[in-house]
Amino acid sequence: MLSASIDWHCTNPWQWAEGLIFARVKGQAVAAAKVENLDGKKLLLVELLSLAAEGVVFTRKHMVCVDAVGAGEGEFVLIVQGSSARQAPEMRNVPVDALIVGIVDSVSALGQRLTVEALAA
Repeated sequence: MLSASIDWHCTNPWQWAEGLIFARVKGQAVAAAKVENLDGKKLLLVELLSLAAEGVVFTRKHMVCVDAVGAGEGEFVLIVQGSSARQAPEMRNVPVDALIVGIVDSVSALGQRLTVEALAA
């Protein structure tokens, strides 16, 4: 699978783009029993994020996503849901509703450019 890095620009920090969700990978989910179409797919636990004038806001809301780009723990990612998740290559026959489609390198918002290091602080 290809890894995607995204330099994301945003004028409204709560609305990234139609259908994209900003999150941070917290860990991996392992399911010994699952439907056959999920075999070989990495499941990651993510925390949904928002941005405010003071920086990243950790929402304490979590979800499990299928990883399409090779993201790892601690990385900031972009997620799509619903039919957008099933349009990605190799996902057409996978019962997925949340898919990690990008790894964020930096964010430009509120007149600031935040790198991954600044986002993590």
